[in-house]
Amino acid sequence: MKALLFTCLLVLWLTAASARRSNGESRLRTGSLQNGYVGEFLKSRRARRALPAADEPDATAAPKEGNDAADLPTCLLCVCLSGSVYCEEVSPDMTTVPLLPKETAYLYARFNKIKKIGRNDFGDTVTLKRIDLTGNMISDIDDAAFSKLTLLEELSLAENRLVKLPALPAKLTSLNANHNLLKTKGVKANAFKKLTSLANLYLANNQLEAVPFIPESVRILHLQDNNITEVNTDTFCKSDNSYYLRLSLSEVRMDGNPVVLSKYPDSFTCMKVLPVGRYR
Repeated sequence: MKALLFTCLLVLWLTAASARRSNGESRLRTGSLQNGYVGEFLKSRRARRALPAADEPDATAAPKEGNDAADLPTCLLCVCLSGSVYCEEVSPDMTTVPLLPKETAYLYARFNKIKKIGRNDFGDTVTLKRIDLTGNMISDIDDAAFSKLTLLEELSLAENRLVKLPALPAKLTSLNANHNLLKTKGVKANAFKKLTSLANLYLANNQLEAVPFIPESVRILHLQDNNITEVNTDTFCKSDNSYYLRLSLSEVRMDGNPVVLSKYPDSFTCMKVLPVGRYR
């Protein structure tokens, strides 16, 4: 009898406990989640999802028209990748050399509107090995602009408005100054004398009246479409040494100049190739 009574009481207790638990879960579903942390999270997510597209923040949005490129971080305007900075045809217009990240080795800032290179534009980036400023509007370069770039090997200033060349780093192997406004007076007599590693020298489409001093190391020399009117026995060879040979110079272009090269046969005796140019 006692066992039966105990069993009945146990069943009643379990039934009541189940009802209480069911009521608690119902309140949790309808109240706690909506009014507590989770509820706030769900409301916040729904609100964000309901925002119109125009109100969404856009990390890739283009700068507004009228902004100056100098006001924006370099790596927002350009592409910075493993020591290389690519700033080509930047919009808004890039009119000055950008502030470069430390340890930049290669700068490509072609086809912009850079007008001048100052003394300190590259002063803090002594790791530079290549600078390409082709197709800008550069008319003035401070004579000390490249003085600290002891590792610089390749420099392109082609398609600008230069009337003179600045002092050049001693380790240069390639210089491209094609399509400028260079005259002989704008190229110092010793401009290339200390460049003992210079292999490629491009000075075509300028206004040079004479061939500048050419280092022994030069292999390719482009002087076409200038105003050169004569050459002499010391231009490429040595008048005081008939045994001197200039074997490294393998390509010389002087076409498009007024000079008639056949008038100076003794000027090329040390060379293994004749210059390309006018002979009659």
